[in-house]
Amino acid sequence: MRIFFTLLAILGVSTSIQAENRPNILFIAVDDLRPEFASYGADQINSPNLDRLASQATQFNRAYCSVSTCGASRASLLTSVRPTPTRFVTAKETRADVDAPWAVPFNTHFKSHGYQTISLGKIYHQASDNEEGWSKKPWKPETNLYALQENQTLAAAKGRGPSTEVPDVSDETYPDGELALQAVNELRELTTHSQEPFLLAVGFYRPHLPFVAPQKYWDLYPVDTVVLPDNYRIPENAPQASLHRFGELRNYSDVSKKGPLSDEQALHLIRGYYACVSYVDAQIGRVINELERLDLADNTIVVLWGDHGWNLGDHTLWCKHSVYESSLRIPLIIKTPRHSAGQQTDAIVESIDIYPTLCELAGLPVPKTVEGRSLVPLLKQPNLAWPDVAFSRFRTGDSLRTDRYRYSEYHNMTSGKYLGRMLYDHKLDALENHNIAERPENKELVAKLAELLEEKRLATAKPPSPRRSSPKK
Repeated sequence: MRIFFTLLAILGVSTSIQAENRPNILFIAVDDLRPEFASYGADQINSPNLDRLASQATQFNRAYCSVSTCGASRASLLTSVRPTPTRFVTAKETRADVDAPWAVPFNTHFKSHGYQTISLGKIYHQASDNEEGWSKKPWKPETNLYALQENQTLAAAKGRGPSTEVPDVSDETYPDGELALQAVNELRELTTHSQEPFLLAVGFYRPHLPFVAPQKYWDLYPVDTVVLPDNYRIPENAPQASLHRFGELRNYSDVSKKGPLSDEQALHLIRGYYACVSYVDAQIGRVINELERLDLADNTIVVLWGDHGWNLGDHTLWCKHSVYESSLRIPLIIKTPRHSAGQQTDAIVESIDIYPTLCELAGLPVPKTVEGRSLVPLLKQPNLAWPDVAFSRFRTGDSLRTDRYRYSEYHNMTSGKYLGRMLYDHKLDALENHNIAERPENKELVAKLAELLEEKRLATAKPPSPRRSSPKK
């Protein structure tokens, strides 16, 4: 492909003419969004824009992240490289360009093949990560995280303010409102001044903590309509290593440093999460509406993904940071001009599959360092037999999701000492309430799954050959 473009340049033919027929890509990331909106069966959620997008696209009902924390998950997705105990481990410390410098980053690959690549909001956890792969410096909103002055003051003094805020303000008061406006402006700019296809990556912040959103979105969820989850308890026989103290939530000023939350506070947080989903839904709608208004929809692929799941009291947990289904399952919606609308697939897919999928849809080669698998066959045939399993991890836990089971093992990160295991039968126990790993009748099944998990773990233990398919620009 690079040779072809070089020949065109030698002949004096603009590569942008060749690129004209390539699809644009609107790449929407939503922080901490679990599949908790109406098109995924969460009828209690008001999400008209997400649901409309799903009705025009292919919805992946069983998509999974590689690691259940923000920075690590994003680095894995954007390189299509799996995590290990020493690669893509934490949220803040992870950098794709440090953890996997031999990998070809998603944005760099598209830029080197003629795309205008733009980053708005939160795409990589660190804005400077693989910054040279963007056509211009990544942009982030400057709006204050809190709308109310007293919460701004508290956050400035203590590092964190309260876990929720319910002000009667406009959408633009918060960062995601500012981000939506910037994305709209960027679409107009790209349409007016660029002849190259674009990759516009827009990373929204809510429903990440704190749960702050204008009051009108909270009003969508009257207090008496919000309920605790059906699995609001520790699973039977769950190993201690599978649980955590949800330290991320305890950082906020109105949450106790230890002990369980009260039911009242739990319900308030669930309501706040719902409000933030509806708020970000409205912002996503503004961007997609502008895409349509500019007549770009017929030549634009839209991908919407969440970086990992989130626990809303599931198993008495909050936040992510586990290898339960609720931490690892993500929303994934892919809309293309060429494939049928309103499709759903139950195939098990992984977040690292997004990169090679977009390469195939755009007609680009897939770098040798990519570990994911293109999902284009499923866009063509959603019911296609798809034998893949999903491998995920977080710190001490490694987990495998098959068609029927989730199997997980825990080992000390330093000594390797075995800490426990879990097996959940999703045909009989979709909420993972009963760990059946130690039942005698499951001995052969556990041995088989343990062997498969070890194969997946070893398959990604070493980096591939340090080579790139395309140079950085």
